[in-house]
Amino acid sequence: MELYLDTADVAAVKRFARILPLEGVTTNPSIVAQAGVPLWDLLPALQDALGGEGRLFAQVLAQEADEMVAQAQQLVARVPGLVVKVPTTGEGLAAMKKLRELRIPTLGTAVYGATQGLLAALAGADYVAPYVNRLDAQGGDGIAVVRDLQQLLACHAPQAKVLAASFRTPHQVLSCLLAGCASVTLPLDVAGQLLHTPAVCAAVEKFSADWQGAFGQPGL
Repeated sequence: MELYLDTADVAAVKRFARILPLEGVTTNPSIVAQAGVPLWDLLPALQDALGGEGRLFAQVLAQEADEMVAQAQQLVARVPGLVVKVPTTGEGLAAMKKLRELRIPTLGTAVYGATQGLLAALAGADYVAPYVNRLDAQGGDGIAVVRDLQQLLACHAPQAKVLAASFRTPHQVLSCLLAGCASVTLPLDVAGQLLHTPAVCAAVEKFSADWQGAFGQPGL
């Protein structure tokens, strides 16, 4: 199971990397734009925040296959080991096929259906990213899509992994993991919710208070 953060906040990545067993960081054009940091400055900073290790994901901006391939080559030339995110459109599928031949790892992104995700995997994507909460917000069932996609990949493209994205609640994350999802990428607020449970904090405070009440000191 692979755990990623979906962010361009370098300080937050460094903070969470100390605590969580992170595999890396995913980004997209909107996340990078919100951070206001040029991509070529951001990616090395994220790598440093991960301790010099970890997998990074960055997305092409072109909409035509040949241009997508050119941008992907530019990305991996500047950041070795990077996984290139390619939208799962018709042109994106064509780009994934070419990138597979070039041995450039890809993620099929903006997946809103299980069949769409399977096509990305068959075209050569190493990862496929269904948008869980966005599907729910449109009246769909994001967890059901993840479950169906997981089954399709197991049957027809076992070399590819589901990397579920777009979460609003920890429960959505849990449901994806129970469905057998191999990878998830978490926004910072959801990652924070997973770490900070009020009942746990209350229990720890009670332990400390009871100990100090009995022995008059906080330490052992």
